[in-house]
Amino acid sequence: MSFVNQNVKPLNTKRNEAGNLEISGCDLSELAKKYSTPLYVMDEVTLRKMALDYKEAFSIYKNMRMMYASKALMTTAIASIFYNLGFGFDVVSLGEMYILKNAGVDFSHATFNGNNKGKDELEYALENDIARISVDNFYELELLNEIAHEKGKIQKILLRVTPGIECHTHEYIQTGQLDSKFGFDLNMVDEAVSLIIEKYKNIELKGLHAHIGSQIFETQVFEDEIQVLLEEIKRIKDKFNIELNEINVGGGLGVTYVDTDAPPDVYKIADITVKAIKKYCNLYNLKEPILYIEPGRSLVATAGVTLYTIGSSKNIEGIRKYISVDGGMADNPRPSMYSAEYFGEIVNAKTEYIPQKVTVAGKFCESGDILIKDIELNSPKAGDILCIYDTGAYCYSMSSNYNGVLKPAMVLINNGKSDIIVRRQTLEQLIQNDVIV
Repeated sequence: MSFVNQNVKPLNTKRNEAGNLEISGCDLSELAKKYSTPLYVMDEVTLRKMALDYKEAFSIYKNMRMMYASKALMTTAIASIFYNLGFGFDVVSLGEMYILKNAGVDFSHATFNGNNKGKDELEYALENDIARISVDNFYELELLNEIAHEKGKIQKILLRVTPGIECHTHEYIQTGQLDSKFGFDLNMVDEAVSLIIEKYKNIELKGLHAHIGSQIFETQVFEDEIQVLLEEIKRIKDKFNIELNEINVGGGLGVTYVDTDAPPDVYKIADITVKAIKKYCNLYNLKEPILYIEPGRSLVATAGVTLYTIGSSKNIEGIRKYISVDGGMADNPRPSMYSAEYFGEIVNAKTEYIPQKVTVAGKFCESGDILIKDIELNSPKAGDILCIYDTGAYCYSMSSNYNGVLKPAMVLINNGKSDIIVRRQTLEQLIQNDVIV
């Protein structure tokens, strides 16, 4: 049995009677015709199944706060779906908070994270009564206290710490190691706690927060992180005579982008997490804390695919054949940024299977604009539709207008129906903020 994050493709992906790729009753060729390409497609069935798996897996722990890491994919429709499923939200910017507000989300279900929060962002968070702010550094402690004092509020916070744990993932998505821009090093914690107790009267410290990275396939690191956090809570209790009762362990569970990926399933992670909390609370004589987790990629990646139309090709004899699509690094920068791997296949029906090894290139003016290197596709030709899987996370979120290219539309599909949830950008919108002087 495999779980959503262990699948390359969304649930209910198949070839229909016409021979075209279909997801949840929607023919992807028809979607490409109706909405044009490039096109982000989110499968609601897959999205909801992974969310419900998370809720069920962690139901073994009673003091639970499930927070969607919004940076993975944030639109009003996606926020609304997760909110209706009982999720809270981890946000990292004014923009993400604004989307939440427009989705009707109560900020008592939100936490605010980030290493350099602006004054305007902190003010907006407090004005909307955000539940927790995860404070990252001494500068922020002072600034937040000033803002809270001006507004006559006591803001509840977590201290984000770097636990000194390194995961075997790309260095750009490691966050828990000692050499990181995020969080207080453990040797800074005492000073921060002292400042909160003695000086910053408009801040209430509730617990600790750590995040060890993203696209994690290991399991021991999750227990190691909990041990570090609970050791710190024990040490703070002994030194300051206060027992913090909240821990946020972040997210980071990996997904299957290609067949060689082997992430653990969410039930295993839940079991490891809960057992570790009970083990170290018993060892250090602590009350079991409220637990926050922040899944992002693992909730949305598998539910998303991107459709492209194939255009030109170039065959370099004895070296490589390139096929180019009508998108690339502006709608999915991950391969260019950190060599992320993807799998794809031709959507439209073919009379027979004739595999060709090709490299899928984007249309942007960069030699590094390569989406997939050396993949076997079924006789790809100009006009064919290419589906690239697992693009639900960090593609739309990181998209840009590089080369003046318009951002794609996004549709939500379910039970044979499709709805636009992000409109395709227009040329007028591209220049709407330009000023001639």
